[in-house]
Amino acid sequence: MSTPFASALAADNTVFTTQVNNGKYQNAQAMPANASAWGILWRYVSEQRVDATPSNGIPVMPLSASQLDALPADQSSVIRFGHSSVYMQVAGQRWLIDPVFSQRTSPFSFIGPKRFHQPPLELSELDSIDGVIISHDHYDHLDKHSIKLLKDKVQHFVVPEGVDQHLLDWGVNSQKIQRLRWWQSANFGELTVTATPTQHFSGRGLFDANQTLWASYVIDAPEQRIFFSGDSGYFDGFKQIGERYGPFDLTMMETGAYDKDWSAVHMTPEQTLQAHLDLKGKALMPAHNSTFDLAFHSWYEPLERISQLSEQANVQLVTPKIGEVFTVGQSQGTEAWWRALN
Repeated sequence: MSTPFASALAADNTVFTTQVNNGKYQNAQAMPANASAWGILWRYVSEQRVDATPSNGIPVMPLSASQLDALPADQSSVIRFGHSSVYMQVAGQRWLIDPVFSQRTSPFSFIGPKRFHQPPLELSELDSIDGVIISHDHYDHLDKHSIKLLKDKVQHFVVPEGVDQHLLDWGVNSQKIQRLRWWQSANFGELTVTATPTQHFSGRGLFDANQTLWASYVIDAPEQRIFFSGDSGYFDGFKQIGERYGPFDLTMMETGAYDKDWSAVHMTPEQTLQAHLDLKGKALMPAHNSTFDLAFHSWYEPLERISQLSEQANVQLVTPKIGEVFTVGQSQGTEAWWRALN
């Protein structure tokens, strides 16, 4: 069982605390405005795009429940399931981050961004899960269908403040839910999960903008410390997180779905690399790519750009295939698998 929340907020911190104004959550740092929805829609209608979706299948390494059971309990293992969905074995526990197994990231089953590939295994194949971490309530990170399938298999759900109401509406037992503000922590045996700031926004419809909080996470296990960025524009909060909790053995960083029209809430690869350095990260695993078409760039551009940038900066880049096991802390070679698909 988890212990009560423990605040990790320093007494002299007045900048990146959770802020609410008239029932809406706010970013702690002023940021430039994004383009209008009409302007972005016009670009989707009028702008010619190149390689928005892969012409060949994304390589997926199929997984089985027995393979997951065989992962060493004394090591931290990370497996990308697609987009920002990650399976982790840490501190001998089994966790999922932002599990999205639906075919589309949309409120509708017949329209919206469709998957490039299937997950490496189905949710029905997963045994009991110790915990699920949710970064925010956008459809590509919080999937109603997946949560409803998982709710009876999962012991704990860790969510930003306000996201708990979605889970309650979908039948998750309230005793399983840990809701966190920025800098609050929850302990699960030897594992500590801390919600940390991001620069983003929330909402699932036309009338619920920013009524729930968004977060990144520090995942602290005896063997390693891991950071998951969730979605964020680049901001000074990464330096603050790095000062408090770094260095990190692995950072799983948003690298994809960026654009000049929403630069305040999604990072370019250059900014992703800088955020990784701010966090005092060792190995960098790009996430938020290769599963859904959510921007105007080619599907492979985020991986190619971050690959070149990491090489120039002498940063260890980890780009496993979907379903491939990465053992945190090991010098494990990775393949630029996307280049064979162009």
